[in-house]
Amino acid sequence: MVRYGIIGIGNMGSAHAKALYEGKIDSATLTAVSDTNIDRRTWAQNEFGAGTAVFEDYESLLTSGLVDAVIIATPHYSHPDIAKRAFKENLHVLIEKPAGVDTKSVKEMNRVAMESGKAFGIMFNQRTDALFGALKYYVELGLLGEIKRFNWIINNWYRTQAYYESSSWRASWNGEGGGVLLNQCPHNLDIWQWIMGMPTKVMAFCHEGQFHDVYVEDDATIYAEYPNKATATFITSTGEYPGTNRLEISGTMGKAVAENGVLKLFLLDKDERDICYNSTKSMPKEKVTQITVNIQEQVDGHILIIRNFTEHIENGKELIAPGLDGIKSLSISNAAYLSAWTGSFVDIPFDETRFNELLEAKRQEEKEKGNAKNSVDIPSEAAGEYSDRWQVRW
Repeated sequence: MVRYGIIGIGNMGSAHAKALYEGKIDSATLTAVSDTNIDRRTWAQNEFGAGTAVFEDYESLLTSGLVDAVIIATPHYSHPDIAKRAFKENLHVLIEKPAGVDTKSVKEMNRVAMESGKAFGIMFNQRTDALFGALKYYVELGLLGEIKRFNWIINNWYRTQAYYESSSWRASWNGEGGGVLLNQCPHNLDIWQWIMGMPTKVMAFCHEGQFHDVYVEDDATIYAEYPNKATATFITSTGEYPGTNRLEISGTMGKAVAENGVLKLFLLDKDERDICYNSTKSMPKEKVTQITVNIQEQVDGHILIIRNFTEHIENGKELIAPGLDGIKSLSISNAAYLSAWTGSFVDIPFDETRFNELLEAKRQEEKEKGNAKNSVDIPSEAAGEYSDRWQVRW
């Protein structure tokens, strides 16, 4: 039986805690939680009773001897430091997304994780979705041929000003360390690289306060390139309603489209490159076979990740989302910010020192302007529950 402690019991942490407390993960139990907010600690005491220890600071939880593993669900900047401290206490660590705010600190966390020999995972629950799993399988199988283009419009992240004012750490360079790319989109950026691999160059346009009174970006467009001349575009926003969630991958043997929870394949009989150079017709009409892949309903991805992490600890089952992978999606968002701030293409890997300098400048500028939000830290109405937002049928 793996004894879990939850560090940070806001929206996501409270949902993880309830899932463990209610026995939704075999061979796992909730034994401790920590949060600096007294209201959240009171909630935990009332919710879980005397069988779960409640701490004000995470250090006390880590050294309590009550846990074998921790789930870190605190604001972004703190993820690497808390994880490193947990590894030094010989604890297994599962972190919420993103891995951190900058790749330099995440690299250090990864180094400590590898040296510890303990289990390390990240809550990339979208990797459990059968739709994305099927899409990855078909791409790796070569069903679409050589990939030419990846496009993802994911702008159904609509948020109101009230959302941004619901917590003091939201929508600020000093709190979250970024906007839509770092808060809403780490899952999507991970799925992008999980299926396609890492791009080598990006150009990005990140518009700060485009649709809300915030300092960070609430609208972003990323263009990326791969060594084989394939390209990618990623468009996201929290200010458009109704939104779109459409992922399209085009290759020399056809294309795949994922939208509204449905995966459709459009397959050619012949390679398009062969058609291009050998057909005698200017605009040939080639046969296209359309296949709709039915995706079955499934258990919530957060629970699947915790189950998998528990099985990895107990019997070595391969991790769905290794913690070391967290740096990949973060590298894309860091590179995108650096591109937007400098107005130029940015290679991956990029100059981490330069990125941190410019991020610090953003933080200082924000402090000088003052926080425009009069906010209090309160959990959302859905705190303690997993949202069906992640069923990908939007």
